[in-house]
Amino acid sequence: MHQNFNFLIEILGTIAFAMSGSFAAMQKRLDPFGVLIIAFVTSVGGGTVRDLLLDVPVFWMHDILMCTVIFMTCLFSMIFKSIEKKFRVTLSLFDSFGLGLFTIVGIQKGLSADLHPIICLTLGTITGCFGGIIRDILLNRIPLIFRKEIYATACIVGGGAFMLMAKFTNFSYGFVQIFTILLIVTIRTLAQKFQWQIPKFYGVEHNSEM
Repeated sequence: MHQNFNFLIEILGTIAFAMSGSFAAMQKRLDPFGVLIIAFVTSVGGGTVRDLLLDVPVFWMHDILMCTVIFMTCLFSMIFKSIEKKFRVTLSLFDSFGLGLFTIVGIQKGLSADLHPIICLTLGTITGCFGGIIRDILLNRIPLIFRKEIYATACIVGGGAFMLMAKFTNFSYGFVQIFTILLIVTIRTLAQKFQWQIPKFYGVEHNSEM
């Protein structure tokens, strides 16, 4: 049961990020092949970096189901786009859910490898964020994680809550997983709605006289 639920989380995360990548690519008016490429790197980018750091086989290279899910999701999103009105809202929603779902996947991979909790939290953040980073770089945009928006912070807060609840509470593991996912999605949604921002640094120009 527990393993099946983890598998469901990974599938849903893949679908969410594939939708996010597809919508972002269609905003840039890419052709269908370009949309598929962006959807693919958005879905597997974070997990690929995570698996390379863990020195384990890259997950999607041994699971054709993930590639099939990405392809079918991309195809659906191209059809769905023609009837979807709130395009930007939809992109943000799928991105937030992908962030929450993949953060949990990354943390669990770290815990399975008996790594330090801080490293597990780092792996969760990498899994959740790096697909979006690669997507934005390929689309010639400043990645969300490097902007003033609350993005990686949501992963860190949610991931920290996940590990604390799993270790120090009597809640079922499934409840802790669902709560964490919804917490990350809620933080991202509220941050966008109320324009919560992390303070950023400003360059200081020095005037020198010759």
